[in-house]
Amino acid sequence: MKKIAYFSVMCAAVLWGILGIFIKKLYGFGFNPFQIVAIRALGAFAALFLYLAITDRKLLRIQPRDVGYFIGTGILSFVFFNWCYFMAIQYTTLSIASILLYTAPAFVMVFSTILFKENLTPRKIISFVLTFIGCVLVTGYFQQTGNGLSMIGVLAGLGSGLGYALYSIFGRYALKKYDSMTVTLYTFLFASLGLIPVTDFQGMLPLFSGLNVLFFSISLSLFSTALPFILYTKGLHHLETSRASIIATLEPAVATMVSIFIFQEHITLFRMMGIVFVLAAIILVNEQGTVEEKTHVPLRE
Repeated sequence: MKKIAYFSVMCAAVLWGILGIFIKKLYGFGFNPFQIVAIRALGAFAALFLYLAITDRKLLRIQPRDVGYFIGTGILSFVFFNWCYFMAIQYTTLSIASILLYTAPAFVMVFSTILFKENLTPRKIISFVLTFIGCVLVTGYFQQTGNGLSMIGVLAGLGSGLGYALYSIFGRYALKKYDSMTVTLYTFLFASLGLIPVTDFQGMLPLFSGLNVLFFSISLSLFSTALPFILYTKGLHHLETSRASIIATLEPAVATMVSIFIFQEHITLFRMMGIVFVLAAIILVNEQGTVEEKTHVPLRE
C-alpha cells in the first residue's frame, strides 16, 4: 500500500502540474482569479457528487459536528491557496508560482511536528532546506538584473504555500473518520459555499459563449482538480503528512516543463537549478520512506 500511496501522490502532482494550461486559457477568456476558483470547485463538486450518488451513497454522509474539518479544507485551504496561486501566476510566471506554492512542505513540517508529533528527522530537515533553496533560486533572488519579480506575485505565491499546507493538516484530521472521496467531495462543497460572497457569478455567465470555454472549464474541474485531489487524499491514508507534501513538489518540475514547451516562458540557469534542488528533496524524502516503512502506522486500517 505504501508504494501505491507514493504513486498516487506523484500522479496528483503531475495533474496539478498541468493546471496552468487551463488557468492561462481561462484568463484569456476574461475570467478573474475568484471566478476560476469557482469553476474549479463547483465543477469538481458536481462531478464527484454525481459519481458517489450513483456508486456509493453512504459516502455522501457526514456528521454535523465535523463541519469544521471541511471549512478548513474547503475555505481556509482550497479557496485561499487557489486565489493566491492564481494571483501569483498572473503577476509572475507559471513555473515561479508553482515553486512558491511548494513552500508548503515547510509549513506542513512545522504543523505536523506540533500537531501530529511526527519525527523531525535529519532527512526531513535536509529536504526542507533543499526545497527552500530551490524556491529562492527560482524566484531569481540571486540574479542582479532589471527583471525583478512582482512583490505581489511573490507574497501571493507564499500565501498559496500556507493555504496548501492547511489542506494536508485539516485533511489528515478528516481522514480519521471519513473516506478520501467524502473528504474531497465536502472540500469542494464548502469551497463553493465560501466563494459565494466574493465571486461575481453573474459576470461569469456571458463568458461561457463557446465550446472552448466549456472544454477548458471541464478539464480544469476534472483533470486538474477532482482527480488529483482524490489521489492525493488517498495517499494521505498511508503516508506521513509532511512526506506526502514534499513528494508532491514534483508539480513544479511538471509546471516548469509546461511553461517552457507550451508557453515559451524564459527559464534561467538559476531557476533550473531551483527545480533540481526541489526534485532532490523529493528523492531524499522518498528514500526515507523506504527506511521507515516498517515503523509507519497508517491513519486507517
